[in-house]
Amino acid sequence: MRPFIDMLSAVIPWGATEAGAEVLSALRGLPKVIAARKPGAEHVRGFEGLVTGSWRRLVFANPKLQARAIDRPAYVFCVLELLHDALRRRDVYAVGSDKWADPRVQLIEPRLWARERDTVLTALGLPADPAEHLADLADLLDGAFRQVGEGLAGNDTARISGGKLSLARLEAAPHPEGFAAIHDAVAGMLPRIDYPELILEVNARTGFLDAMPHISGSQARREDLDLSLAALLVVRSCNIGLTPVAKPGTAALGESRLVGVEKGYFHGEGIGKASSILVDKQAGIEITAGWGGGLVASTDGLRFVVPVRSLHSRPSPLYFGIGKRPRGTTWLNTVSDNVMGLGGLVVPGTMRDSMFILDAIHRLDATEPPDIVTTDTGSYSDVVYGMFAICGYQFAPRHADITDTQLWWVDAAMLKGEITRDHRGSNGWGAFNELQLRRVSVPAIVQYWDDMVRVAGSLSTNKVRAYDLIKMMTAGGRLTGLGNAFAAYGRIFKTLHLLQIIHVESYRRMIGAQLNTGESRHQLARRVFFGNLGQLRQAYERGMENQLGALGLGLNAITWWNSLYIDAAVARLEAGGLGIGREIKARLSPLLFEHINFHGSHPFHRPQLEEGACGTCATPTPSRTSRRNRAHGGRRLPSRPGRGTGRLHRAVPLRRMARPARTAAPDP
Repeated sequence: MRPFIDMLSAVIPWGATEAGAEVLSALRGLPKVIAARKPGAEHVRGFEGLVTGSWRRLVFANPKLQARAIDRPAYVFCVLELLHDALRRRDVYAVGSDKWADPRVQLIEPRLWARERDTVLTALGLPADPAEHLADLADLLDGAFRQVGEGLAGNDTARISGGKLSLARLEAAPHPEGFAAIHDAVAGMLPRIDYPELILEVNARTGFLDAMPHISGSQARREDLDLSLAALLVVRSCNIGLTPVAKPGTAALGESRLVGVEKGYFHGEGIGKASSILVDKQAGIEITAGWGGGLVASTDGLRFVVPVRSLHSRPSPLYFGIGKRPRGTTWLNTVSDNVMGLGGLVVPGTMRDSMFILDAIHRLDATEPPDIVTTDTGSYSDVVYGMFAICGYQFAPRHADITDTQLWWVDAAMLKGEITRDHRGSNGWGAFNELQLRRVSVPAIVQYWDDMVRVAGSLSTNKVRAYDLIKMMTAGGRLTGLGNAFAAYGRIFKTLHLLQIIHVESYRRMIGAQLNTGESRHQLARRVFFGNLGQLRQAYERGMENQLGALGLGLNAITWWNSLYIDAAVARLEAGGLGIGREIKARLSPLLFEHINFHGSHPFHRPQLEEGACGTCATPTPSRTSRRNRAHGGRRLPSRPGRGTGRLHRAVPLRRMARPARTAAPDP
């Protein structure tokens, strides 16, 4: 223990805030305590106040020691425990460290903040003086209480009884009439295709692999680079290694070529750029307009067992099992309402998702971030609500049970240093006055408003991680002053969110539908990531991010391809006289995968495409379709009118599709 204490106090460049300065001084004095032959009270003079609780009896009142002597091991462990607590709160920090640095130092520098403050406020749409902003929020919340209170009498799902609010479970919405027949017909018309040929066809139509730059910045590219990148995408997204795709007779697919291309091109930045191309291109497919406008996204975690030694995995018997090395990691990925993945973040083990969600949102691959972010039941806190709100996002988690959830109200009189009394009789909130509503601490928000905006600007520019700030503000179960301000601000938006859940059924269904979309995408991810028993065998964080980024890129390629052919299948059915309503189109999912073959010899053949007038959606000829397509092929799609700039060009013959089965025409 002695060599460790000496190195801990001398080697690491420690820093401390005013609250942690005494703990740091005690740590630096430990070598002298350990070196003393008979340490006494004089060796810890000035630090007696740190020894509290049960530690005081163990350190100063050991009956086996002489008077005024201290128990050295007890004192050492007391200081180490205080150091650990201070590190969690970042009152003590390691200068220059990635994990244990002080997140406050990483915020926008004070001198730079004085110059850029107005710019950040304008970008976030926030005022310099929070008084008017908080007064507007008070009016908004007051109006929401009035509106929802008036509608409680006719609300079949929500009721207030005995001072508690209860919300009935929302039953699944029935499918529109004729949906099952249309769904089966469209699924049956999708061409059979091998996964590698799907990637090559998507690349031929979008050029997404061309967006992956060389790590050196070189612009030179081989003519057959697309084959190498497609092979590597199959290797990493399917988790199968190079052997199944390497072909010695093909230069682009030689093992040495693949290793070199992976080191040069297959990195996080390039994967993100390629994914953003697919997200943007999908908006040009007509049927996706009914799925969503990209304004709503959900964030959820997909767990992976990591059977190798890694600092970025954690144990969890619930998710990773019990064994010699039951450790794993979580891929926290974001999915938009048009079913495209927007990015992901690797989280060690199964740590609380809410502490990482905002970091995942600020690291999206998409050019346009969502406005509303949904997540599952356990991924929220008042601080998280506040940080999302001040960064310009609407945080909309699914609450499984709101019976014990605290609702809050804003007393605008607190902005003037007063308190409104006996407001229940005249506020017009109806049955909500039966609940134990609590006031939001407006003075806390006003006091820390400038720091809150500075944090928002630092998060938006990726100067600091939200995880570090949340952990610092909530360590030990106690909120700091800044944490209390964020929590107070978040309680306003949490209450608005809950009132909207109570009053607007479609809003509640939107949250559930978006989370279901994320779960369906996870099922597809499990189907694609089948190699090595679905285990992630990367030891380093960068390797994990690259491989799971490749998985996300592969999922987006599948989604784009399915979207294109679902749109073509629907157009074919409509051309045959079958009326398909918008509700049915909105429920068709591009996450189907039974028609895609992920196993076998992995053929890599570029489709022969005829460039169309638009150039964004070229036309494959049937001569190079896969053998499986020829076995299951049908008639070629007829030409159909174009839909304007940015849509599919006129006359879009696609791969051979199966003939649609005869179905009864549903009501449009």
